[in-house]
Amino acid sequence: MASFIDKAKIRVISGAGGNGALAWRREKYVDKGGPAGGDGGKGGDIYFIATSDMSTLLDFTHKSVYRAQCGENGKNKNCHGKNGDDLYIKMPVGVVVRDLKTNKLIADLDEDGKFVLIAKGGRGGRGNARFATPQHRAPQFCEPGEPSIERELELELKLIADVGLVGMPNAGKSTLISVMSSARPKIADYPFTTLVPNLGVVKKEHGDGYVIADIPGLIEGASCGLGLGHEFLRHVQRCKLLLHIVDISQENCIDNYEKINNELEKFDKNLAKREQIVVLNKTDVLDIEHAQQIKKEFIKKVNTNDVFLISAVSTHGLKELENHISYRLEHIEDIKIKLDIEQDYDSFNNDDSDYIITKLNKNTYEVTGGKLKRLASVTDIKNNIQIKRYMNIMDSMGIYEQLRKCGIRDGDTIIAAGIEIIYNDDYC
Repeated sequence: MASFIDKAKIRVISGAGGNGALAWRREKYVDKGGPAGGDGGKGGDIYFIATSDMSTLLDFTHKSVYRAQCGENGKNKNCHGKNGDDLYIKMPVGVVVRDLKTNKLIADLDEDGKFVLIAKGGRGGRGNARFATPQHRAPQFCEPGEPSIERELELELKLIADVGLVGMPNAGKSTLISVMSSARPKIADYPFTTLVPNLGVVKKEHGDGYVIADIPGLIEGASCGLGLGHEFLRHVQRCKLLLHIVDISQENCIDNYEKINNELEKFDKNLAKREQIVVLNKTDVLDIEHAQQIKKEFIKKVNTNDVFLISAVSTHGLKELENHISYRLEHIEDIKIKLDIEQDYDSFNNDDSDYIITKLNKNTYEVTGGKLKRLASVTDIKNNIQIKRYMNIMDSMGIYEQLRKCGIRDGDTIIAAGIEIIYNDDYC
């Protein structure tokens, strides 16, 4: 049986754009052929797609790095590079995605088939044919492709079920879901037999059915990390209706009921307001009069008539409970949890214009940065036109201004991504 994994961390890397080409037409009978460098291809995007075919994040424990295809470099004869293929990653329905760098929620895959752009591929660089003008017919430069986007993400699965079972350990939740549905959880006469959430489908007399989730038992302090339930309380956040299972064979059953509700409120105030049906279980170990008396006390305590006496073992009262659940679900609106989703558009900006200036010695300064490195890769240091364009781009990035603040003087050497430039204040 596959393990239930509801949290995972992965790294996604979109495709980098291909570099533009620096090329010329050289056909025998074409006079003054002109520039013929093609554009680089666009890098592949990365998308997350929600699918009901998956129920756990187990796949992401075996593979944690996902890369989209990079775009091809441009070629001669105005041939453009091939675009990189987009990467589509399937996710279970109910996954919430958080960017670990910004700590922002960036996606909520709460519907089957929903897809979200997670990392945008880099734009392909333009070839020198793109820069030809009537005044400048032979451009001696091309453009590098944009870089890839890399993101560290945390995936958190929140199960989507219609009904959630909550209650103390050994209250009979696993037995109840096993007799109501085809789910087969572990059942034993000791606490915490349920270590992972279980899902089951309950058939209706008329209609398709509804999904019910059995959550590991809660104890006092669960919202603060005690016991097992705090790890799985997130799975009842999307439930329309809660079944609060109470073991009435316990002397302090009313106190147990209040403790669980307190933990729900501490974890999420909206959970405490969620509609509940109180299910008093294990009536088979009490006489009927005693059970009825406890029911009256609960009705008085919770101020509701949604209190049912059942025995999950003997199935006594189960039919009445199932009918009432079906009725309530038909009259409850879908729970739409409005998460504070904030798409980080800075992470979609492939323009890596940041740079670092380091003073190597008295007369030498080193400038490093992603954009400079890509520009250097398509710059011919023997071509004065390309070097001038490289320097103009450095000026537009504000590099010379920062160098002057660092105390650079005429004649000093700048090593910009491996290209040596002699600083001249009149030119720069």
